Amino acid sequence: MSDKATFRAEILKALAQPTRLKIVDFLRDGERCVCEIFPAIGEEQSNTSRHLNMMMASGILSRRKEGLKIFYAVKHPEVLQIVDLATLIMTLEITGRHKILKAV
Repeated sequence: MSDKATFRAEILKALAQPTRLKIVDFLRDGERCVCEIFPAIGEEQSNTSRHLNMMMASGILSRRKEGLKIFYAVKHPEVLQIVDLATLIMTLEITGRHKILKAV
């Protein structure tokens, strides 16, 4: 596998997990403190931090520290387009399957 393919796979893998998708969706409106993220997505702080660090390493998120608070943001707005396209595909699949089941 080429280096480009591997790097692309790492980016997609960083998004391919429900908790991480919740985090990205929560960060749609901009930067948030980790102290806001974990309660909003209904996860433990340690689990949330692990996912945040993984997405940081993959280039999905950016981080900055202000005093004792750590803030995260979506690093590239294009990430939101990827998530939106996945949502569109999901919707099309559900609609198509519903039509098939309704016809039976």
